[in-house]
Amino acid sequence: MDFVTTNYIWAITAFMSGAGLIILTIRQKVSGPRLSPAQATQLINREDAQVIDVRDQAEWSKGHINGARHIPAGEVAQRLGELEKFKQRALIVVCASGQRSASACSALRKAGFEKVFALDGGIGAWEQAGLPLTKK
Repeated sequence: MDFVTTNYIWAITAFMSGAGLIILTIRQKVSGPRLSPAQATQLINREDAQVIDVRDQAEWSKGHINGARHIPAGEVAQRLGELEKFKQRALIVVCASGQRSASACSALRKAGFEKVFALDGGIGAWEQAGLPLTKK
């Protein structure tokens, strides 16, 4: 205990690091595997992965990944029928920053979709990687 009181900054740093790892682990379990933009591009090109964009209409209109399907996060559970034909394909779920995609991934897994991935960092990471968006 003497060590902790004299080195409280190190103790706080160690505690915060541990808490951060726990949060990342829980987040990974909820949303499942996450892909970097480069990994997502490879999956799209090599395995014909389907991109599902769960952002709202205003965000979608500003630009989205070419070939993506737009299903707002709040509608995923009600619109699972539209995705049935993609059940055997990999799905990449995209939102603005990577937060909303977690709940959509969870809903898809519960519905029996096995190859579901979230784009880590969302559209922001996609743009930051210099990858194109379309407004069509």
